[in-house]
Amino acid sequence: MNTSEFLKIPAMMMPDKECVVFEDRRFTFGEVLDRVNRLASAMAQEGVKQGDKVAVLQTNCNQYLEAYYATTMLGAVFVPLNFRAKKDELVYMLNNSDASTLFVGDQYVPLVRAMRPELPLVQRFISMESKHEDFLHYDDLLAQGSPEGVEEPEVDDNDTTVLMYTSGTTALPKGVLLSYGGFVEYVFSTTEPGTEETTDVVLLVAPIYHVAGCSALMTAVFGAKLLVIQRQFEPTAWLEAVQNEKVTNAFVVPTMLKRILDHPDFDKYDLSSLQMLSYGAAPMPLPVIRRAIEKFPKTCSFMNAFGQTETTSTVTLLGPEDHRLEGTEEEIQKKLTRLASIGRPAEDVTLLILDENGNAVPPGTIGEIAIQVPRAMSGYWKREEETSKTLVDGWIRTRDMGWIDEDGYVFLAGRMSDMIIRGGENIAPEQVEGVLNSHPAVDECAVIGIPSEDWGETVKAIVVLKKDASVTEHELIQYCKQHMSSFKAPESVEFTDELPRNSVGKILKNVLREKYKTTAKV
Repeated sequence: MNTSEFLKIPAMMMPDKECVVFEDRRFTFGEVLDRVNRLASAMAQEGVKQGDKVAVLQTNCNQYLEAYYATTMLGAVFVPLNFRAKKDELVYMLNNSDASTLFVGDQYVPLVRAMRPELPLVQRFISMESKHEDFLHYDDLLAQGSPEGVEEPEVDDNDTTVLMYTSGTTALPKGVLLSYGGFVEYVFSTTEPGTEETTDVVLLVAPIYHVAGCSALMTAVFGAKLLVIQRQFEPTAWLEAVQNEKVTNAFVVPTMLKRILDHPDFDKYDLSSLQMLSYGAAPMPLPVIRRAIEKFPKTCSFMNAFGQTETTSTVTLLGPEDHRLEGTEEEIQKKLTRLASIGRPAEDVTLLILDENGNAVPPGTIGEIAIQVPRAMSGYWKREEETSKTLVDGWIRTRDMGWIDEDGYVFLAGRMSDMIIRGGENIAPEQVEGVLNSHPAVDECAVIGIPSEDWGETVKAIVVLKKDASVTEHELIQYCKQHMSSFKAPESVEFTDELPRNSVGKILKNVLREKYKTTAKV
């Protein structure tokens, strides 16, 4: 099935129902389908054909959504690019993907002009906003195209619809091949077909180059929900959108949620329409989600949706019931413990914890998380060796470390490369971070291992304090020793104003390890 059906079905059934809101523009399903048909037709006239790679360098917007669906109608492959990437990374992704068409937002036009001599494969540059004489123009293509669209080619479920590049925090980005069938499996398993009576309003601030943003283009549209698109996250704009558009569903990463809660006028906004606030993409500090549960309206439920690009989005869920801190003291304490987890596997997911020999380990034992799911990636584009190491006998070897409790809740213990080995003992940095984050003076932190002649590695914490808070290095180390095995406690603490992060809020521990690699105490 072609994912273009996600748009075509509701557009044919309810053409006058609102589909998309972006800034001061509003579009019905019928209008969006007409624009997509015209764009696909014009792209075909310009020579785009099945299998071609179509890239986009732009922040979120309605044209981004239209470009995706027009690309699918042609059976071409969509390549959403990280707009925060540097020039060399963008040149690499465009050349590596074999992109022949590039849609460009205004703020990236100078950068693209500078890159053009290094992009021999790109045949078409399309400006999505202002007109530029050396670019095709988006609105001209819409005027040129036919409202009848194109005769769609046959596609196989295993054919690639999206080539999505990972964040590339430790090396050049890897292109993940995501199939039509994988997205169909995900959308059908998570979303009911929409009707005229559907009143859900979805706020999209996650970047579309991220699997959470890309999948929202499909689930919201197929579910006939109103999709409110924002270019990028900004807390005031987010709060205003929830209030003004009566948003019912939203997804945020932990750093976004913290900035929303820290907004000085948070309590002045009417957030009563919000029914479900999902979060994921990076570990959620326990103090942040506890504040959210306390401060958001009681009618708002919470969901931790953990997934990977390689699994076409969510694989584990910590549901609303797990976020309701109700019941006996023992039940509340158990829920507080599980708020630090990523929940339990989704219905179509099998998840195991493996030791270094690939054998399943018992509950409570740390090992590598391995996932089996019918919507797994086809592989990494032009990286056969890395594909063979990641896709092993039908399992995705995630390189994430974790453990499972007796009731099937999964807890992360950091990346394999983040695991700290001190004197032969394995220390999970996320466990130490959890203790540090529970200290009243700590706003956020990161724990890394740094080289030591005596121990191999020692534990170092990099800490951001709350505004006007004060605590010493010694006090934090003693606090950790009171709440966990003393050998796991940091041996040094560095205070900083902020932690380095990638575009979806994940802390760049490789950057911290490089910065502090010579600071170990021996």
